[in-house]
Amino acid sequence: MYAFDYHRPDSLRKAASLAATVEDAKFLAGGHTLLPTMKQRLASPSALIDLNRVKELAGIELRGRTIVIGAMTRHASVEQSPEIQQALPALAELAHLIGDPQVRHRGTIGGSIANNDPAADYPAACVALGATIVTNKRKLAADEFFTGLFDTALEDGEIITKVVFPVASRAAYAKFRNPASRYALAGVFVAKRGSDIRVAVTGAGESGVFRLPEFEEALKKRFSPKSIEGLKVSPDGLIGDIHADPAYRAQLVAVMARRAVAKAAAR
Repeated sequence: MYAFDYHRPDSLRKAASLAATVEDAKFLAGGHTLLPTMKQRLASPSALIDLNRVKELAGIELRGRTIVIGAMTRHASVEQSPEIQQALPALAELAHLIGDPQVRHRGTIGGSIANNDPAADYPAACVALGATIVTNKRKLAADEFFTGLFDTALEDGEIITKVVFPVASRAAYAKFRNPASRYALAGVFVAKRGSDIRVAVTGAGESGVFRLPEFEEALKKRFSPKSIEGLKVSPDGLIGDIHADPAYRAQLVAVMARRAVAKAAAR
């Protein structure tokens, strides 16, 4: 690997200051995407700003009808959190489906969201639940945050500090995993909050996470898997690769949506 500077701040203020003064620096959270990318010479930042010592960025808190998760909170902590298991079990189940134990004990929710991999799990939960992504500069609704393939509304030097999830009355996540990487070939998160119903898809869209308005409208009439039994997903704009072509992914999305709704309705 080529030479680069390495910084390890112990506070958010110091991390933000480094980002403002060090040119072409990248933030390091879990490192599951950034480090392999650097090894392959697909990214060559002049410096890394390691956030792992910034303790104020980690933690889980239940505040009324919202769950606040620090950006440096590990997937395993989300999976095992009693607060999340009680108030929003679908989110704990989603975290359990990420990678393997090694990945879950190192990867972070903030890193996953900031990277916005089209096959990542958290973006679907953020969009379906109407989460708010909080940075050191502002607050962003999930619908505005995810802007495209590996692309977000984050500006240079902006740091995700926490994610605020509203608690849904019913929610569930269903995922068809690649057996090797365990990334989603198609994953669907369904959430019901009062009259608001959202169905968000990950792993299938060429532009990343997206919603299924037709499915949402059908479920508003009756929240049951039978309401969406005859609905199909267009393969236009879906990913085609060695694992699954667009038509197969379209079928997977419809199946995962029905499974997610069935799971959510049973709660």
